[in-house]
Amino acid sequence: MSDGIYADVWETSAFFSGKKKHEKNAFTKEKNVSKDKKLRILKVIVFILCILLLIELILYTFVIPSLVPAKISFSGLKTIPESLVRQKIQEIDTLTWMQFDTGKAVNSLSSISGIEKVTVDKHFPDRVSILIKEREAVAKTIVFQNGYCQTVQIDENGVLFSSTATSVAKDSNIPLVTGLPIENVGEGVRLASRYRILMEQIAYIRSLPQKYFAAISEIQVVPKEYGNYDLILYPISSHVRVLTDRSLNEDTLKYMMVALDIVNSIDSSAGEIDLRYGAVSYRRR
Repeated sequence: MSDGIYADVWETSAFFSGKKKHEKNAFTKEKNVSKDKKLRILKVIVFILCILLLIELILYTFVIPSLVPAKISFSGLKTIPESLVRQKIQEIDTLTWMQFDTGKAVNSLSSISGIEKVTVDKHFPDRVSILIKEREAVAKTIVFQNGYCQTVQIDENGVLFSSTATSVAKDSNIPLVTGLPIENVGEGVRLASRYRILMEQIAYIRSLPQKYFAAISEIQVVPKEYGNYDLILYPISSHVRVLTDRSLNEDTLKYMMVALDIVNSIDSSAGEIDLRYGAVSYRRR
């Protein structure tokens, strides 16, 4: 009896043990199948991402630079309208980033008299940045062109240019210089080297805290023999003109103010003060 019970128990135990082993093998097989399925899905996703990355690489490397119009941005513009510089860029027919010629762009924009310096940088894949440095007027003069008189500005390097900025006309510290012998009238023309020194002197005086040129209505250049010249200064607060040599500096202007006070107190009929040759003399009107 006990042998039969033991046999039944052993058979039952073996049955359950086999069942558990079968279930464990089935679970392991199902788990492996799930892992294989996930791995295949992951491979598909990685493949798709690689394809998209390749397409994007081709797009940014070849398509956009070659077919898409370049995105051009300007900086440094103050008085020159952006429409003018964009028109100059369009003239060189640079539609795409790949076609954009930086050298032609610099040459085209440099033809605008009010521009002193141009820097062009291309940024992959489709951006072009253009940095413009405008000329700064240190003086102005009047030229006769095409039957009309017009006011043009002069920068520190002696280059004539036009500006639509109202600040130039209103700035009393930008003196009017007349009598300059300009042979070829036009924008972008550069003064002779001997007159560029005068522009440098004016630029330095303008940089001083005192606004000396606010007291002078006009600086007249009087050419002399052998390329030399003198200057005639016209003070705003006096009818007396001041004759000086070509060395225009802060000391000269201070000397002028003192001489005007002294001469006006001595002789109210004085018409001209001569500060040349290290002495002060005057002539009556």
